[in-house]
Order: sequence, then C-alpha cells, then structure tokens
Amino acid sequence: MRSSHCLFAAFLYQEYRDTSEQQEIEQRRQRDGLPTAGLGSESGVTVGSGVTVGSGMISPPALQLQLRNTGRSLSLWQNLEAVQNSGLLSRLSPQEVILQEAMFELVTSEASYYKSLELLERHFLQNSDLITSLSQSDIHFLFSNIADIMKASERFLMDLEHRIEESLQISDVCDIVYHHAVEHFHVFISYVINQVYQEKNYRHCIPALSLNNSMAALENQPKVKGLSFTSFLILPFQRITRLKLLVQNILKKVEENTEREINAIKAHQELERIVKECNEGARKMSRTEELISIEKTLEFKSKSVPVISHSRWLLKKGEVLQMTGPKSTRTMKSRKLYHPIYLFLFNNLLLITKRSSNGEKFQVLDSCSRSMLRTEDMEDQGQMLAFVFVLKLLENQEDRPVSYMLKTSSMSEKLRWICALTPNRRTRFLSTSTHQPDSPQVQCIQSYSAQEPDELSIEMADVLHILERTDDGWMMGERLHDGERGWFPCRVVEEILSSEVRAQNLRECQRIQQAQGGSDKKPTRAAFLRVMCFNSCFYDPYSSSQTRSA
Repeated sequence: MRSSHCLFAAFLYQEYRDTSEQQEIEQRRQRDGLPTAGLGSESGVTVGSGVTVGSGMISPPALQLQLRNTGRSLSLWQNLEAVQNSGLLSRLSPQEVILQEAMFELVTSEASYYKSLELLERHFLQNSDLITSLSQSDIHFLFSNIADIMKASERFLMDLEHRIEESLQISDVCDIVYHHAVEHFHVFISYVINQVYQEKNYRHCIPALSLNNSMAALENQPKVKGLSFTSFLILPFQRITRLKLLVQNILKKVEENTEREINAIKAHQELERIVKECNEGARKMSRTEELISIEKTLEFKSKSVPVISHSRWLLKKGEVLQMTGPKSTRTMKSRKLYHPIYLFLFNNLLLITKRSSNGEKFQVLDSCSRSMLRTEDMEDQGQMLAFVFVLKLLENQEDRPVSYMLKTSSMSEKLRWICALTPNRRTRFLSTSTHQPDSPQVQCIQSYSAQEPDELSIEMADVLHILERTDDGWMMGERLHDGERGWFPCRVVEEILSSEVRAQNLRECQRIQQAQGGSDKKPTRAAFLRVMCFNSCFYDPYSSSQTRSA
C-alpha cells in the first residue's frame, strides 16, 4: 500500500493509543494545576514549545509525548515541515489549528492501526509454524473476518491520504468517515461479535506445547515490541471505539451551523450505531453462554424456574451470610447465626441458593421477581451488624412475603448489592442529566477490566461522573461519552479538581448528546436540545451489563 509523505509516524497502534491517552491525562493535570508525570523525565513527557498563531501563542496539544520504547513523538500537523514553510500557521485562527490537529490525528492514527493489522496478518496469520499447529476451525475462530477488516481499513486510509494530499489545510475528514461507516464498516460488527468465541478458542488452543512455543517465539520478535498476540486480536474493536471518540473530538471543535459540523454529526451517529451493534451483539453472545453455564449448576428444591431467556442476563452473583435466630446477646455471639448463601441476581429475577458440599452445584432455596425486591440498610448497628442489610421479598416463589438479613464482607460490597438489588434507590450524587458543574468527576489514569457483572471496564483518559463512592475504595460512575455505568476501584482514577474543567466536560458531553439525538437527514442543534432535558435522579445502573473493554 502506498503511504503519504505526512504519515511518516508508522508506529504500532498500541503505542499510539497508549501515548495518546496518557497525553489527555497530562493535559488535564496541567489544567488542574497538578504536577504532571515527571516532565522531561523517564516518562517520556516533554513540554510542547508552542506555535505562534497571529498575535498569540498556542500549543495544541499542550504536551507532546514521546512514544514508549522509542525516541519519536506523536505527529502534529503544525510540526510538518510543509505546514511550517507554508505560512498557514500565521494566517489561521488558533481554533482552526486545533481543529486541523484533531482531523490530522484521525488520519495518522488510522495509518498506525493499519500498520498493526499488517503485522497481525504477516507476522502471525501467515506464519507456517503457527498455522500448522491450528485446525481450520481454530484459524477461523481466532482470525475471523480479519481480511475484510484489513480491506476496509486500506480503502479508508487511502481516501484519507488523498484528502490530505489535496491541500495542506485539511478541508474535512468526517464526510469520508461517514461514507466508509455506511458502506464498509459493517465488517466490524461480525468481528466483535465473534470475539466471545475467539477468546474461548484461544484459551483452549494455547496450552498445546507446540502452539505455546510458536506463539512465544513470535511475540519475542523485535518488530512486535513486546506486545502480546491478543493485543493484536482486539485491535478492530479498539479502533471502531476510538474512531468514534476521534470524531467526537472533531465535533467539539467545529464551528456551529457549518457543513463540517453536519458531517461530524452524521459520522458520529453512524459510528455510534456500529459501536452499539458491536456491544449488543457481543453482550448477547456472552449472556447466552453465561446463562447456559449457570443453569447447568442449579438444582431446584421444589418449583423449577426456567433460567435461560433471550431477555435475561446476569447482573451480579456471589456469596453473602444469612443471619438467622433471635437477636439475643447469647445468640449474637454464636457462629451458628451466620449461614452462607449464594445469590444469583438477573435483570428480572433473583435466585437465593446454597452451595453444595462439593462446591459445584447450587440448590435453589427461594426466588423472586426483581421488581418485588426491597432493601433496608442497617446503619450504625455496632460491630456485630457491620455490613448488614435487610432484603425483603414482597412475593417469593411461594407467593408470600419473606425477609432475609444479609451480611457482606465489606461496606462497598454491601452498597453494591443494595444498588444491584434495588436500583431505584436515590444515589448520593446526581446524574449527569442534571448538568451540575460542581458534581464530582474523575479521570481514569489506569485501565481497569471489569471482574464482576456490576463493574465497569474503563480505559485511560475516560472521564466519569461519580454517582456513589464507598469509604473502602470503590466508586460507581457514569462514563460521560457513552453513559455506561458501573463500579470500579478508586485507585484507577484521579479526581478532576478544576470546576472549569468539569464544566467544560459537561458542555462537551451535552454537544455530543445533542448529536446523538438529531435527524439523519439534516441534523440541527435545536433538534438535539430535547434529549438533554432533566430526566431523574432515579435510574437503573444495571439496565445493560458491561462489555469488558477491549
């Protein structure tokens, strides 16, 4: 494939993504007045020198980060020799230069993504030792329709390169994004949906000694730069998600009521649709697999409940202690007061079970529709009742009300169970729909993959609105750019201190949400305002389970 002179930064996409996200964190830290991660030190962060535009100084972005394990930096449009020699930087407004950088990043990141795809194909897929270790079905499940993904990226990149070659000042890129999203990006949906089987197949194949040795040899090659094979397999989902964010970034910067704004809105809407189909497809596959697995472990004592349903999915599961017996001092000191039970909470059903002696089966003791559940927090009741709450079944499987006094292992676990069992309880903080600039926000500084169904996978630089927090290190948050909610540990985020930064985040979130609510034919800002009306402080944080972030 040919390569444009401006796309010289042919580093791997994993490097670009890591560095770009770190750059967003460092920029926010500067605006918050916090010390950045060792400017000019081993972190590879260097202060941008700034570029004179008109009578002022700007440096978009404010920091220029060195790529990890290399001596090169992320490419900036303003640093291209042709741009600096053209005189454009003295004629364009600061806002236009920032917009040029946003569009240029979309192009250069696509070149980086294509380079990683090429390495996946040539280094892994075409390796004779690896291929001979796999059956044809294994190859199909591992690599899926990656050839179609590569063709789509190649066509897309060629059109982007052609646009940049037309003029040093980029006219637009979102019109190209929209065209390719409509015509070619459907291949992402098939690939992402297949990832459920891809991961399972890889775990099944890799223990084989021959494959394990072949994979280790391939991953240790210098051209792979210490990256794992799986980091290449998840590239397509990472890219389609990142592409939506890059278009969001452009949409924040284009002038209102212009053709470029209309193109950005249309591109964002189409990418939003594709990402949504990817997520829903992957969720549906994983949910079905999970329900089948759970049903195999259940033993019903009396009335059997069909678990597998196309409209059902798991929200949370785990062991808690049921407290029984009279509340006398003598009984409270007895260990017999506590009996372990295991809860399976689905979006529309709760199963209360007891683990079998061998730990492989669960005997169902009781069940209840989730809509018929109520919880009561037992606060300030002394050490014996620490982390205790009451779960009320208004109508259980025997059509009668019953209460369970349950004890969890920590304060955060108690709150997570209460939020999951009765999601319409009022949260400590307000929803983003209320547009409160002073509401707490955090930014992710360390990627986190959800370990439980009620958790949220978050990536570096994600900005989240905080809905709940516990004293023992957990938060429930709502990601601003897509509204997904869930729990995550406090250690992976950093609070945004500046009220101006928080207010700007909400304004940008509002503009993106306006774009999501517009007409496909001719989007207008006025048409989008209706989606931002005050909804309510009451919500179901678990209305859709979280897909583990790629």
